[in-house]
Amino acid sequence: MRRFVLYATVGASGTAVQYAILWILVTTGSAPAPIASTVGAIAGAIVNYLLNFHLTFGSHGRHRAAAPKFFATSVLGMALNYLLMSAQTEVLGLHYLIAQFMSTALVLCVTFIVNASWSFKGKHS
Repeated sequence: MRRFVLYATVGASGTAVQYAILWILVTTGSAPAPIASTVGAIAGAIVNYLLNFHLTFGSHGRHRAAAPKFFATSVLGMALNYLLMSAQTEVLGLHYLIAQFMSTALVLCVTFIVNASWSFKGKHS
């Protein structure tokens, strides 16, 4: 449970980056919410990888081993996020920020499970 709390706390940094990009792209009319959210998620994933590698999982392994798994998991999370955002904003008509909050909660849980059991497995203290 402690590791999940740290994962969620570290993830808040990447989430802040994602939400800022989402808000900027949507309010300027540069991209629809699902695309803006995905662009933000890419930037947030880079922040999250570095913080999770060093803080959450205390990895002593090589980036060459952990990074491909983490970013594969991030792609899974981004795909899930895109599908959820599309369904919630375009089908259900929810405001994009409400949709993003709900999507974030589900993606957080899914990516924690995958990262803890695969990406950084056996590489934490």
